[in-house]
Amino acid sequence: MDKVLIVDDEPNILLSLEFLMKKNGFTVFIARDGSEALEILKNEQPDIAILDIMMPQVDGYEVCQYIKNTEGLQHTKVVFLTAKTKESDIAKGYEMGADLYLTKPFSTRNLVTQIKGLLSDVNL
Repeated sequence: MDKVLIVDDEPNILLSLEFLMKKNGFTVFIARDGSEALEILKNEQPDIAILDIMMPQVDGYEVCQYIKNTEGLQHTKVVFLTAKTKESDIAKGYEMGADLYLTKPFSTRNLVTQIKGLLSDVNL
């Protein structure tokens, strides 16, 4: 079963994403900020990480860099799910190593489809 880490400081988004991912058969880990995400990443190797960018303490960019630079996590796909919609923000997200950059508000159906697509690339 694929594992997904959801990192967002907005409780309603965390709850809805957790429900959505579990409903679609994923094992789900949740973190309310980047620091919590880093702790989870030390013990788990999720297949995908859905990251908000703007969070207290450690932001999504830093979590993305940690994933990309940590042995054992290189296979983890990174999806930024954020309210930052400027072209420069999107470009920075991809420069940091994101596999996908989606902006809020988002379509849950589209999110699940895109994540399954990313994971099928891994499982080929």
